[in-house]
Amino acid sequence: MSYSSQKKEEAKRGADALFKIIIFGDGGVGKTTLVRRYLEGYFEETTKMTVGMDFFVKHVEVEGKQVTLQIWDFGGEERFRFLLPSYVSGASGGIFMYDITRLMSLNHIDDWLEIFSSEYSKKYSEETLPVIMVGGKKDLAYKRSVKKEEAKQVKEEQNCYKHMECSSKTGENVEDVFKELTRELLRRIDML
Repeated sequence: MSYSSQKKEEAKRGADALFKIIIFGDGGVGKTTLVRRYLEGYFEETTKMTVGMDFFVKHVEVEGKQVTLQIWDFGGEERFRFLLPSYVSGASGGIFMYDITRLMSLNHIDDWLEIFSSEYSKKYSEETLPVIMVGGKKDLAYKRSVKKEEAKQVKEEQNCYKHMECSSKTGENVEDVFKELTRELLRRIDML
């Protein structure tokens, strides 16, 4: 069964569509604060390290379609990376997150995408998984060490679906990250 057929079949069970989204990237880049801002609408100054992964569900309406998002927030510490392949199974899309104030967090994209994409391609060899590359902590732009042009070049080299920047602190572009990915996922199953 192709990815598109599987997602259409899942959608018949309730909402118009159901998507599993994996958020991954180095520890401390803001993955958990992004999810919390998106789900609960607030910014938490201090968060605990995600041990392994956390799982959340959000029901949204995008372009008139009722969509259920399963959001998997994956711990970024290297000692948890071995877990990622087992959670990628069944994923619809991904958000690779880096910190615009830490160049090293972007430099590790190869490692993350290799784990993420290789597991996905085992099941859906004919399709590529849409991944949005998201630069977090945009409110700290005065400390920027990753230039937008550099990030866009990496996005092209890695064949990521899109590049965006956001701030979980101010809320800037947080909703847009998830809406943009959801629109692309709906397009991929011919619902938009």
